Amino acid sequence: MSRIGDKPINIPDGVEVEIDDDQILVEGEIGELTQTYKSNFNVEKKDGNVVVHRPSDSKDDKSLHGLYRKLILNMIKGVSEGFEKKLEVSGVGFQVQKKNNSLVLDLGFSHDIVFTPPEDVKIEVPENLQIKVSGADKQRVGEVAAMIRNFHPPEPYKGKGIKYEGEYVRRKVGKTVGIE
Repeated sequence: MSRIGDKPINIPDGVEVEIDDDQILVEGEIGELTQTYKSNFNVEKKDGNVVVHRPSDSKDDKSLHGLYRKLILNMIKGVSEGFEKKLEVSGVGFQVQKKNNSLVLDLGFSHDIVFTPPEDVKIEVPENLQIKVSGADKQRVGEVAAMIRNFHPPEPYKGKGIKYEGEYVRRKVGKTVGIE
């Protein structure tokens, strides 16, 4: 029995939820998101809550029950509060700037990296070596943050690169000269 799937999702003020045959549309202050689900699942809105019911107790339906509930919860939270990921850049001479709508990264390569985010994701540079990725869709925010991190992942010897805020990078000891 899915414990997560059975919980009702509270709809906060300022958020509108519309349910069609096999699609749910959530609109809020930050934006609007849509999600499709299997047509045999029953998603209904009652008493200011959204409730997901599964059609049977098969293994596939049980696994999708909690997933659909969590996706709908993330949509409602995303359009009302939004999601954000913070990245830290560390390295001598590394710089981050925002020009127009693009992010310009100087990461020690022979050229600067210019990254233009998708329309539904917002990028800010609050300080010189910090990047803040925010948006309504949790998956898109995570994907964009991962794309930026992959330009120069943190390396284990000096710790240079782009890492998530609070991420622990396991450090290695460099080579030593043996005396015979």
